[in-house]
Amino acid sequence: MLTDFKVSEGTSLLIAGVDEVGRGPLAGPVVAAAVILDSSQPIEGLMDSKKLTEKKREQLSQEIKARALCWGLGRAEVEEIDRINILQASLLAMQRAVASLNIPPELALIDGNKLPILDCPAEAIVKGDSKVPVISAASIIAKVARDHEMMELDKIYPNYGLAKHKGYPTKLHIQALAEHGVSPIHRISYKPVRQFMKSPELTS
Repeated sequence: MLTDFKVSEGTSLLIAGVDEVGRGPLAGPVVAAAVILDSSQPIEGLMDSKKLTEKKREQLSQEIKARALCWGLGRAEVEEIDRINILQASLLAMQRAVASLNIPPELALIDGNKLPILDCPAEAIVKGDSKVPVISAASIIAKVARDHEMMELDKIYPNYGLAKHKGYPTKLHIQALAEHGVSPIHRISYKPVRQFMKSPELTS
């Protein structure tokens, strides 16, 4: 699974798992997390955050934060997503998450097939959030953090159902866009959002 790095069990190498959440939504930021786990404090049940119930994610997120050597979050805002595209914004969020760690990692394992620019060696692992526990841990923290933020944004923009769908393009969300138009937290570079823009120059 790891092509360039041979990470043996019990290694003392400081390995950060890195993942992001929020590439698909029509609204809100993309959020990434970086985590360095403590091998002396194993955490049971780590897996892809999408396969966990909300209750289990919340529980594991708290446990990871309490037991990890360190963890950090990074983000890219809607304006950045629209300006540089969602792939580059996701990589930027991951870069910021790793930079936020108070212990510099010696190796970063990144979910996906693209690497952000980092100050340490890195390896991209497709479906890493399902294969590598430290990446799973990052996916859980990122998912919980973004979900919480979307629930707060729902209080500011209550017409879109953000607390329910977290910004993803559900039927409810599309209907709300059609009825209420585009809010400041919607990604106007996304086609399903652009079609509801009222300014012609923003839909061309």
